[in-house]
Amino acid sequence: MEHMHEGHDQHHQDHQDHQDHQDHQHHGHEGAGAGKVSWAMAARATLHCLTGCAIGEVLGMVIGTALGWGNVPTMVLAIVLAFFFGYALTLRGVLAAGVGLRTAVRVALAADTLSIAVMELIDNGVIALWPGAMDAHLSDPTFWIVLAIALAAAFVITTPVNKWMIGRGKGHAVVHQYHH
Repeated sequence: MEHMHEGHDQHHQDHQDHQDHQDHQHHGHEGAGAGKVSWAMAARATLHCLTGCAIGEVLGMVIGTALGWGNVPTMVLAIVLAFFFGYALTLRGVLAAGVGLRTAVRVALAADTLSIAVMELIDNGVIALWPGAMDAHLSDPTFWIVLAIALAAAFVITTPVNKWMIGRGKGHAVVHQYHH
């Protein structure tokens, strides 16, 4: 009977070792951002990008409007500032983790470029195609309503892009390794 008990103990230990190995492998992939990615994780990454984009968009439109610029230069400024603030939010978090500036810039570029580009394409596409939106002033409710719809559309379309990228260890998965 004791011999059977030892065999059972060994089988249990082998199973535990195998489970520990699987957990380690899963954790390793999770840490690199590869593997199964939740929609919540993708949504958080998208909201992070959307925050920077929204700040840049609104600031660019306010500056362009205040300076009396036309639609195209104002939109270009808004896009440039959307990228700037999107990258800046990521840089802030990565630098806070103790990473050097050069590495932090590379991480921000890798993490956010596609996400911000898709977001800006959708956001500005909605604004450009919405009748009267390009000519709406900051004091016009149409400006704010269309901007909100454009940002919401950008979020909905960019979230699956971020989910796909994080699942392949790209995009915001690169940033997650610096968050503890």
